[in-house]
Amino acid sequence: MPLHVGCAQWTHPAWPQPSREKLRSYASWCNAVESNTTFYATPSVSSVAHWAEQTPPDFRFVVKLPQVISHERRLTNVDAELREFVAAVEPLGPRNHALWIQLPAAFSPTDLGTLAAFLHHAPREFRYAVEVRHRAFFEDPSAAANLERVLARANAEWVPFDTGTLFGRRPTSLAERDAWMKKPRVARRTRALTGHPIVRYIGRDSVDETVEGWSYLVDLVVNWLSEGRSPTVFLHTPDNAEALNLARRFHATVAAIVPSLAPLAEPVATEPPTLF
Repeated sequence: MPLHVGCAQWTHPAWPQPSREKLRSYASWCNAVESNTTFYATPSVSSVAHWAEQTPPDFRFVVKLPQVISHERRLTNVDAELREFVAAVEPLGPRNHALWIQLPAAFSPTDLGTLAAFLHHAPREFRYAVEVRHRAFFEDPSAAANLERVLARANAEWVPFDTGTLFGRRPTSLAERDAWMKKPRVARRTRALTGHPIVRYIGRDSVDETVEGWSYLVDLVVNWLSEGRSPTVFLHTPDNAEALNLARRFHATVAAIVPSLAPLAEPVATEPPTLF
């Protein structure tokens, strides 16, 4: 089974990218991306079609539902908004790996009925991945078990955001300090519910610390691959400047253990800077 790796964005000032078609360039480095921009607004169909044109058929988008659905309406009375969103992302076709439901920290175990009803009525042609941030889901075994039952009924995946390395020691930069303020501090989760697990991992400014912290994840992914699962791993750092290289390094580390793993593409060359 393939391993897909990617970042939280497809463009960054520190990355070697051309001035145009940055997504096409990114897709030669990584084979997956978190589509975070869709959280803020539903994109136009033409924009999504352009995304599809710049990526190969086996590229994976994990597309975040708009905040009006997940945060403002809290998954209630959102049929029209959901229909509009799934119509907008239709041009992605098989590239649309999962609809990502990132729930607010206030979404607690008492809200599981709402999540169950949403997943029950959601279009069945899509795969769903749910990220929760309420601490009870990570600290109360019964709350975790109840969430897993809700997800299992819809064949949906639980997306962990692993911040263990980030919070392993106090911040040493402004970027790390900002991440400490904004990222959830929850227990590490290693259990996959479906054949398509998704992990979001954030390290630190230090590449060495980031790589050291992901050793458990390498072992986990190797095991998932041996079980026939097809994982997707997203690599973050506080400022994401090194995330592109780290994603490829993670894939290479797994490939050294699993030689049959399909290689990533060779990055496309970027045009040299010009004066005009």
